[in-house]
Amino acid sequence: MNKFKAKRAGLKRRQRRVRAKIFGTAERPRLAVHRTNANIYAQIINDAEAKTICSASTLDAEFRATGKLGSNKEAAEFVGELIGKRAIEAGVTEVTFDRGGRIYHGRVQSLADGARNAGLKF
Repeated sequence: MNKFKAKRAGLKRRQRRVRAKIFGTAERPRLAVHRTNANIYAQIINDAEAKTICSASTLDAEFRATGKLGSNKEAAEFVGELIGKRAIEAGVTEVTFDRGGRIYHGRVQSLADGARNAGLKF
């Protein structure tokens, strides 16, 4: 197995381990973060009904209007604030944070801080 396949397999293993412990309910949905080299995505998901309540990413029109790039911590914090605002509008105040198998550092941490600044509790 080459090193890229091994890294991907490790990430998938960590994602499965985290998802075995985290479940989003109607009262406390899951804030799922997906990070790529170019962009960052966030969704608030009610796993009981298998529904996405709201989402935000660096590909949204609101983010594109700012002129920022999608691959840095400032962009991740903006996406966190955006998902926080959309969640509050949808009536969600508390979430469970799903870091998607990534370590809580860098862009993932910035997104979480932005969501907390917007009013989400986790």
